[in-house]
Amino acid sequence: MSAPVTTAAVTAPGTAVPAVSLTPLFVRLKLSLLKNGLKGSSKRKAAWFGTLALALVVGFFVTLGLALLHGNAHAGTVVVILAAILALAWSFMPLFFPSGDETLDPSRLVMLPLRPRPLVRALLASSLVGIGPLFTLCLAVGSVVAVARGAAGAVCAVVAVPLLLLGCVTLARAVATANVRLLSSRKGRDLALLSGLLIAIGAQMANFAAQRLGQPGGLAHLEPAEAVIRWLPPATAVGMVDSASRGDYAVAGAQLVITLAALAGLMWFWERSLTRLMVTPDGSTLAAAAPREDRDAGAGVWGLLPGGRTGAAMQRTLRYVLRDPKTKSAWVTALAMGLIVPVFNALQGTGSLYLACFGTGMLGIQMYNQFGQDTSAFWMVAQTLTTPRDVFVEMRARAAALALVTVPYTVLVTSVTAGLVGNWTYFPAALGLALALLGAMLCTGALASARFPYSIPTDGAFKNVAPGQGGLAWMGIFGGMFASAVICAPVIALTVYFATSPEQRSLAWLVLPLGIAWATLAAWTGLRLAAPMAFRRLPEILTAVSKG
Repeated sequence: MSAPVTTAAVTAPGTAVPAVSLTPLFVRLKLSLLKNGLKGSSKRKAAWFGTLALALVVGFFVTLGLALLHGNAHAGTVVVILAAILALAWSFMPLFFPSGDETLDPSRLVMLPLRPRPLVRALLASSLVGIGPLFTLCLAVGSVVAVARGAAGAVCAVVAVPLLLLGCVTLARAVATANVRLLSSRKGRDLALLSGLLIAIGAQMANFAAQRLGQPGGLAHLEPAEAVIRWLPPATAVGMVDSASRGDYAVAGAQLVITLAALAGLMWFWERSLTRLMVTPDGSTLAAAAPREDRDAGAGVWGLLPGGRTGAAMQRTLRYVLRDPKTKSAWVTALAMGLIVPVFNALQGTGSLYLACFGTGMLGIQMYNQFGQDTSAFWMVAQTLTTPRDVFVEMRARAAALALVTVPYTVLVTSVTAGLVGNWTYFPAALGLALALLGAMLCTGALASARFPYSIPTDGAFKNVAPGQGGLAWMGIFGGMFASAVICAPVIALTVYFATSPEQRSLAWLVLPLGIAWATLAAWTGLRLAAPMAFRRLPEILTAVSKG
């Protein structure tokens, strides 16, 4: 990207510098980046060509499926909503996967003598090179084929395809440029790790929508939403084709104007963000130390924890949740999914009060591999573990930190689920069973942490197990979950007995105190058994957790 500067540097004084068009230059640079990125790595080549083949195959079949909707009464509803989902994906994907395209960071160009407007055109042209734009083009073609009818519809279809593609790409670029400081910061990396949460929530929402659409007249449920979305750009481009095909030329004209105005507004916003980025210093380079009283503002919260090793270990564990990207991602995903699954099932009419145990189980999994979450820094903790008693206190504190969040969370999820399904009679039984499950997972999690520790790599957003240790992770987690179910068997049997015996319904509340006592006993027993084992295996644990 330094070609214009180099040309100017070698030109003799008094000689006119030849004008260099940025657009073809940036397109060639993008192609060079793609080409050079595939050199020297067979795995990278296989991944890129595999992704390209998958995008082409999926794009072909999706385009074919959309084309087969031609003439269907609900074709317009489907393609307009699809265009909106496509635009939404383009707007958020750069935030969650910023490392997928190096050209998303225009701050690398701040030292070059480039004007914003030509730079915007060049970046837009280079952004159209890639697998994502190709897949989007396939969907855009299939969408307009599904609704285009007559000469007016065909003309509008020819215009709508590039408008939809340009709208999606421009939206992605404008959002990425406005948040480029975030993308290159620690918070941006945290945001990328939380992409799994978005995917999980999206999967549940897609499942919910699919079940609703599978009912008689399912597509008709989407028509009110489609009536609004067809006026939101860039979905207005597809809506324009549908309107022109139905003879609503005034509506189609209005949608065309909205599409063009939105595209122009996005270009303007992108140019303004780019200008501000090129002339504003990065805040991370400014010496602005926060006042001491601001840095110590949270000391009062940690002061509520007990003193000694217990409080220090609890604070360390909770700080991992707040600061370590991978730990934060795992916790937030568990918290969200633990609430989404019972709530969505209850809203669909297929819910059960006992699905609240799912949330407890999601958080209980965080107890497994307690030493691995420290990574190679565990050796600093290990220096202070001189007796089995020290190990017991350390593991007890980590379990207490997990319970400090999980117990109120379990009460919340169980209460919400009971309210949605309208079953408060068995609320104490469900809560007691969930707490017993938590105690059992604290027990098996402590044992798995001592017997099957593994390293969590610090690099790679989605690498949660070091190479060669996958078997340890599977044995620890799934073996522990099976053992937890066995430990909870008496509480489960009692809960089933009360649930299937209407004459004993009034005694269902007994499961709650029994579950609390069972959870306490199971957790204490597991920690007592795991502490001496972990003390004997400290050298092996250190080796295992330091491999990443």
